[in-house]
Parts: sequence; C-alpha cells; structure tokens
Amino acid sequence: MTVLIAHDTPPAIRGMLKRWFIEPKPHVFVGTVNRRTRDKVLDYVKRNAKDMSLLIITSEPNCQGFKIERWGKPDRQDLFMSGLYLVAEDWIDPSKVPF
Repeated sequence: MTVLIAHDTPPAIRGMLKRWFIEPKPHVFVGTVNRRTRDKVLDYVKRNAKDMSLLIITSEPNCQGFKIERWGKPDRQDLFMSGLYLVAEDWIDPSKVPF
C-alpha cells in the first residue's frame, strides 16, 4: 500500500498519478503497486514537478509496518528513532533538535 499526499501538484502530474492511484480526496493518492512501479512513478514526479512537496507513506516490513518519506519543502520534520518513525511539528528549543 502506498499513500501520497501532494501539495502544489501540476495538472499533468496529478493526471499521471491517477493512472496508478485512486484520489479519494484532492491531492491524496492511494494505491497498491509493486515497488518498482512506485519508484518509477515517484522518480518521474520528482524530475518533472520541482515546486511540489510530497509526503510518501509506504508499506515496509518493520515493527510499524510503514515507512515515511518526504520530498520537497516539508512543513514537519521526520525522525527515525529506535526503529520508529516519529513526526515533529515544532521544537520548543531549536538547539536541542536531535538531527
């Protein structure tokens, strides 16, 4: 299973993503594609849509069962700590950011 949340998606890229994924809500794409197809689609998107940002959540064989990847200008920070994916919205003390 792959979930893509795309911001500032050009119409051509959005149409191309609809070939492989369903769009249950605007700019949210969900689908079950194999790893090779997913990687080729994402490489195409990254090459041809420089100004958009992506949140990519994919199934992975780890303790949580998924992997988080961001591309572009994310509004939140991801942290991989002790085998778990965590998401930080804001740090209270920026000097103590662990990454």
